[in-house]
Amino acid sequence: MNCDKCQNSAVYSRKYSGESLCSDCFSNSILRKAAKTISKYNMIQNGELVCVAVSGGKDSLALLHVLSKMSTNHNFRIHAITIDEGIPGYRDEALEIVKDFCSKLRVEFSVFAYKELFGLTLDESLKQHQEDRLSSCSICGTFRRRAMDSAAKKIGASVIATGHNLDDTLQTFIINTLSGDTNKIGWMDPDTSENSLRKIKPFCEIYESEIVFYAFTNDLPFQTEQCPHMNEGIRTEIREFLNKIENSHSGIKNNMFRSVLKISQIIKASNYKEKIKCVNCGSECTGKVCSVCKMIVDLRD
Repeated sequence: MNCDKCQNSAVYSRKYSGESLCSDCFSNSILRKAAKTISKYNMIQNGELVCVAVSGGKDSLALLHVLSKMSTNHNFRIHAITIDEGIPGYRDEALEIVKDFCSKLRVEFSVFAYKELFGLTLDESLKQHQEDRLSSCSICGTFRRRAMDSAAKKIGASVIATGHNLDDTLQTFIINTLSGDTNKIGWMDPDTSENSLRKIKPFCEIYESEIVFYAFTNDLPFQTEQCPHMNEGIRTEIREFLNKIENSHSGIKNNMFRSVLKISQIIKASNYKEKIKCVNCGSECTGKVCSVCKMIVDLRD
């Protein structure tokens, strides 16, 4: 089977579009898709410094690889950051991988640790509050968002880029729906151009399976050790459910993504509240005290 673009041997079949692509043409298609998404949602402006959150997994390293290529032809700069949660035996491998990869790409790299920012690691917070109903993922997610904000401010970046893909978006939508937290669905709109510190997801219109293949075909290193807390929630079950449906009905994820965008924009417009500053940390929020500061106080009590 030959590539539909250049007639070289095809190595990837994109079922929802019917395309067969060689390695180079496939990689170029991912670059074009990401560039189109960045342009469509006004994600990066001329001259900006982009803080690229890199965990060491396939998605974030693929994003760093893609943005590194784009930055050579466009007027923006990148600085990679990794958040160290303080999970023994897990984060060390990722830190070495990201450090070496950034050195290869000649990209600046910094590490920001929960311990330094919040006074406790994720494991310490879990041990102190084993009886609470908060899951490790909810605590870690809240801390991570604040840590990325702090990192961006520290390096002088106006935008934070994460490697969340289309599958992540669909899974999060279902989780928010099942938990009854419809307000969070309003935060899922990819257009964050009105925010003072913008969080962007250049891969939000690309399947996870395509990011995996991009990482393999470009021989990108990525962490093999899985987070010990990854199966505590229902995300894995939802991922398997969506993949099963996609296998039977190619393109259904794309259709669902378009529906999620429409629903998110409607909820975002109906729930709009003027942003104010948290009295503790000064971050933008919709109440006197932001959710991160509330959680930190609760964990320290």
